[in-house]
Parts: sequence; structure tokens; C-alpha cells
Amino acid sequence: MNTRDFIQQYREEDVRRLALQGARFPEVDMPFALDQIAGWQTARKKLPTWAATEGVVYPPHLSMEQCSSEHTAKYKARVVQRLLSAGNQKEGLPPTRLLDLTGGFGVDFSWMARMFNEAVYVERLPSLCRVAQQNFRLLGLEHVEVVCDHAEHFLMETGPVDVIFLDPARRDIHGRRTFAIADCTPDVLALREILIQKARWVVVKLSPMLDWHNAVEDLVTVSEVHIISVGNECKELLMVLKGRSLEMDEHNPLAVYCVNDDQSFDFFPSRSVNRCATVTTLPAGCYLYEPNASVMKAGCYDALADCYELRALSANSHLFVSPRLIDDFPGRKFRVIAASSMNKQAVKELLRDVNRANIAVRNFPMTVAELRKRLKLADGGDHFLFGATTDEGRHLLILTEKV
Repeated sequence: MNTRDFIQQYREEDVRRLALQGARFPEVDMPFALDQIAGWQTARKKLPTWAATEGVVYPPHLSMEQCSSEHTAKYKARVVQRLLSAGNQKEGLPPTRLLDLTGGFGVDFSWMARMFNEAVYVERLPSLCRVAQQNFRLLGLEHVEVVCDHAEHFLMETGPVDVIFLDPARRDIHGRRTFAIADCTPDVLALREILIQKARWVVVKLSPMLDWHNAVEDLVTVSEVHIISVGNECKELLMVLKGRSLEMDEHNPLAVYCVNDDQSFDFFPSRSVNRCATVTTLPAGCYLYEPNASVMKAGCYDALADCYELRALSANSHLFVSPRLIDDFPGRKFRVIAASSMNKQAVKELLRDVNRANIAVRNFPMTVAELRKRLKLADGGDHFLFGATTDEGRHLLILTEKV
């Protein structure tokens, strides 16, 4: 059996078990085969279009772990398409050239490249360049150019482009994770001036661990911030920098986009909004709202409350209340069944018909595990119980059901 046949026949199998059986298949390039099987298994969920394309070559595990998902890659492509549409209509220019300076496995590049007449993938590792060259052809990207070079060198030599995309490597030479912009490779801060001279827009993917306010200050000409979550887990922080001939002005203030799956909320930090008022009571039948991970990362609570006419449970709980159901709220929605203090008798009354619940705490003196132990509640079921603290310092239990 050759390597290709082995991959095809065993790609549904457990990779660890296959690794122990390598001696049975001396004619198979086992390290390569195992990478392909593990890569395809990851791609089925993360990159379904790639997984469905016969012949795609997958890199080792670390590159598969670090690459964007198809979902987030398509989102970035839509961001770039909107930038091009708005700018080109204004300037009368066709989209011409994309430059990806940190090619990697090429997932983001493959989706953005479709909108350009020319698209250049730059990657310093020859092995990834070979993989990209083959995969782009299989994906129908005949117009792209693959260049094996260091980002800094190629940037100095290239001419003007419409969009430069960078996803700096967030690991040091010892393989440890890094988060600060200056600690990533390439150093976007050191290259910032030449980047904005060469491109009309510079799109930078950063660690979701970063404080977006600090990143905006460091990068200076940021016009858009995109906080991207999948399954309510913050995955990416995307910065759009205005480059050559595109002036920052008061008529185009910084916009922040909070995205989680099909939910979105955007706001302008420079625009003043009223400070969110807090509630004093939680009547049965009202609605409790928990913002999604992107909104929480943005910290835009006053803007959120102003947009949806909400009141906060307290200034630090990050839970919101409304007498009406808001279908398009960017987060989870619950109907309040009842609320009580932590008084033993009040808690007994609140939970008299409840023996299991999904528990969350917000600005509360107990962890979820501690509260569950104290209340003697099993996990799961249809009820959602929140422990929170009011502005007056009262500890509340709020029994809800998900809408």
C-alpha cells in the first residue's frame, strides 16, 4: 500500500493508534501520512471547503492549530470586500493587488485573494510555500503568486498595493506564546510607517488577549477594530489601518465591530452615550441579558444599553434587564422566573421545585462550584441560575429560563 492509499483508507481512524502500527506499513511515509490524516480530521470542522477538496496537503499540527477557521477567514474577506467597495467607488479604482506578508497555511489569503486581480502570498518557510502552491491550484486560485521570502525584505522591495494583510506569529524562538504586538514576528510596530506608505489599507490579525484600546494607540491610524468570536469564544482581534491617501478625520471615527457567529454589534467609541442606569427590582417575567464574548471584550456596556434601552443589574455585573424581549440582542437571553436574596428561607422558596440548574456568577463572592455545593444542585437542566451583586452590595440569586 502506498502513502496516498493509506491516507485515503485510514483517514477516519485514530491517529495515535495508527502511529503505533507503523511497522505494519513499511512502504508508507508514516509521519507525512499521520499529518495528513490529523489535518483532514481537523479540517472537516475548521475548514470544510478544504476538507472537501481532494488532494489538499495539510501542514504539521502546530500550523493547523494556528491557522484561521473558514468561518473567520470568510469574515475577514467580507471586511476587505467592503473596504474595497467603499474606497473604489469613491476613487474610481478597480481592486488590483493583495499582499499577504505572513502566508502560513494560507487560509485567510485563499478567501481574500478571490477579490483581487493579483494576490501575492509571502512566506519564509519553503515547506509551507510548497504546500500553498499546490493547494491554491486545487482551490482554483490560478492568479496568485507564491513567494518564499521574509516579510520585511519583500515589503521593502514591493510596489504599492491595495491591501496588506499580516497575521504575525505569536510564538518566540523557543515556541512560547507571545501576545504583545512588538513581541510577534514580524514586528508590525517597527514596520508600521512603511506598511501604511505601501498600502491603502493594512489589515492586522492580533491575539484576542490584547487590550484593543492599547493596540489602537500603538498602531495610530486604526479606522476599524473587529472583535471576532466563534461559539462565544473570542478568537481574533482584527485591526484595519488606513494607509496612503486615506486621511483619518472626524467624519470617519473609529468603529468597533463585535461579532459572534451570526450576532453583531458595532459602536463608535468617540460618540458619547448616556451612562447605563441600574435596576432596583427584578419582577418575574422580565428579561435578563448576558452579552456575548465579543461585546464583553469590547467593554461597550453603556453603548449596548443605550442601543437596546436596557438597564444594568449593577455597574460591575455585566448583566442587563428589560421588560421586553429583544430578539436581536448580541448575547444570551433569559426570562426571569424569580429572584431572591441569599437568605436561607428565601433560597429554599426560590428553588423549591428545582433540583438541577446551569449556574453562572457575575461579581459574586462565590465561584460556580462553591455556589453549586452550597445549593446542592446538580448541573444541567432547563433552568439557569445567576449569582450577582447589586450596586447596594446585595447578593442575589436569579432563577431564569433561556429564551
